[in-house]
Amino acid sequence: MELIELSVAKREATGKGAARRLRADKAIPGIVYGAKKEPVKVSIDVTAFDKVIRENGTTGLFFNLDIKGDTGRSVMLKDFQMDPFSLHYMHIDFHEIDMDETVSVVVPIETEGESVGVKEGGMLQIIRRDLEVICKPKDTPESVKLDISKLDVGDGIHVADIDLGSEIEIPFDTNFTVVTIVPPESISDEEELEEDAEIGEVAEGAEAEAESEAE
Repeated sequence: MELIELSVAKREATGKGAARRLRADKAIPGIVYGAKKEPVKVSIDVTAFDKVIRENGTTGLFFNLDIKGDTGRSVMLKDFQMDPFSLHYMHIDFHEIDMDETVSVVVPIETEGESVGVKEGGMLQIIRRDLEVICKPKDTPESVKLDISKLDVGDGIHVADIDLGSEIEIPFDTNFTVVTIVPPESISDEEELEEDAEIGEVAEGAEAEAESEAE
């Protein structure tokens, strides 16, 4: 996984008022924390951060953080908050990492190929859109790619079936389904539903006619 270059500035002022002023100046309040150094409060340029998100998504992001007035730090995007109404960034959390130590990262699922089951009329159902992996930052995959070309109707891929190599671990307690091919709806069932609907419409019409005659 490549480190994304991002320049940020230290910030001294704290509190809601200072945070509002930062956002008014097109900056986002944030913090860099880790086990080996004291936390550092920073401000991040909205345009620069938004460009990173648009180009790379929000999962599994690692940065070479250039903190003005401090030493550079290798960090991962731990969390960020957005205003649910304006969709403006409210706060960003960066976690400092050791490039030689493993980290837990959530990465997206991607499917490859067209399954034989889909060709026969089945439908691909993706149960999990992402997976947690544990590995060193440099070994973090951009996505977990699953070949579904051999899956027939009723087949699936479970988490225990996924092998990402000896350097990447997928932690799990139960062998849950990640993707599966579900059968198509039977035509007879659809016809029965249509017949039931028609019978219901006829019954409703007869009832309405009887009420009008009674009046």
